[in-house]
Amino acid sequence: MTAVSPLDAASSLQVNGAGPALGSLHVPGDKSISHRAVLMAAMAHGPSVITGLSQGQDVTHTLRAIENFGVVVTDAGEGRVRVEGPIRHEPTNVLDHGNAGTGIRLTSGVAAGIDGISVLTGDQYLRRRPMERIAAPLRMMGAAVDGRERGNFAPLVIRGGGLQGITYAPKEASAQVKSALLLAGLSAKGRTTVEEVHPTRRHSEEMLEQFGARVRVDGRRVSVEPGELTGTDIAVPGDPSQAAFWAVAALLSADEGEIVVEDLYPGFGRSDFVSVLERMGADIDFDLSTGTLTVRASRLRAVELTAEDIPGIVDEVPVLAMAAAVAEGTTVISGAGDLRAKESDRIASTSAMLRAFGVEVTETSDGMVIEGGARLRPARVDSHGDHRIAMTAAVAGACAAEETTVIDGWDSVATSYPRFAEDLMRLTGAAAEAGA
Repeated sequence: MTAVSPLDAASSLQVNGAGPALGSLHVPGDKSISHRAVLMAAMAHGPSVITGLSQGQDVTHTLRAIENFGVVVTDAGEGRVRVEGPIRHEPTNVLDHGNAGTGIRLTSGVAAGIDGISVLTGDQYLRRRPMERIAAPLRMMGAAVDGRERGNFAPLVIRGGGLQGITYAPKEASAQVKSALLLAGLSAKGRTTVEEVHPTRRHSEEMLEQFGARVRVDGRRVSVEPGELTGTDIAVPGDPSQAAFWAVAALLSADEGEIVVEDLYPGFGRSDFVSVLERMGADIDFDLSTGTLTVRASRLRAVELTAEDIPGIVDEVPVLAMAAAVAEGTTVISGAGDLRAKESDRIASTSAMLRAFGVEVTETSDGMVIEGGARLRPARVDSHGDHRIAMTAAVAGACAAEETTVIDGWDSVATSYPRFAEDLMRLTGAAAEAGA
């Protein structure tokens, strides 16, 4: 077995498969919850201690951002961080969010409520992602938001303060838009309400309650009253979106795969990928009382995924598409147009990845049609700077494609799951070697 060497900006990962995925593990702390914990702790009066925090680069950028607001951050290591709020002043520097769409959008909501100017940017991939979806409602609340192409792309410049609560109905389901407005609403005059077209993940609502906010969920309507947050201690559970890669690893592993992932977040909207895999015939169980996911190798069948399914699996589509590639029948994914504005154009990059492995796939404007029953061949895959494409390709290369698969742009994985290659080697016995 080859040890994994340090990664650089032009890194690739070479995986020599195929072998069954066997064993148990803990995945990193939930990235979405981690961003929210850091930002709410920064807004809160008094200290907060966060344990289990994601140690990926995305959340590290959010920690650095709050320090620019005068918040004191003490990192004790191993995902334990003490945050001393509240925010004291406008940021002293440009807020660089790297590749983190959640980070820049939620921080924009915080910045909109602060009297002063904030400048937010990110890497080349983040600067391609649309920001008008948060800029427009924040302007309606009274913030001045500008950026490239009239505020549609970062860098963003936000002059905050003087907000007024609004009722807003986004055209597309987006937990990020909802969360940005709820965070801004804490500093507004009057109630802020978001009316969702489909219910999305409730991380922000749950955590706002933990920090003492007055928040109400009534079906697809979510409201927050203005007010101060109070520092509290937060334990971040494991990230179900990361567990999805190991679930599919077990399912790709002929008749021998079996994976157990422990201590996952069991909340609303985060286990929908489990339901999808059950519909495909997977032998899978998610114990909501313990957060334990157990998956065994299974014969899969095709499934149809529509706009109602997508909000709950928005991060898992690439790896579910790989499961569909080996399933019996034709899988149709539609209503997923928002995936074109993720870390990559995820419809295009997922389709390209599948083709590289020898899968027949037709790309549509808002999804893809995947012909199942493929025997995966070794591939060379471009991650397009997208960690979820990279990790999906690594799982396929280790568990289902014989000989050598190469994933270019492997450094993107550091944004969310820095030790993924090591866990892959341990669970599959595959040799994995990083290089320039």
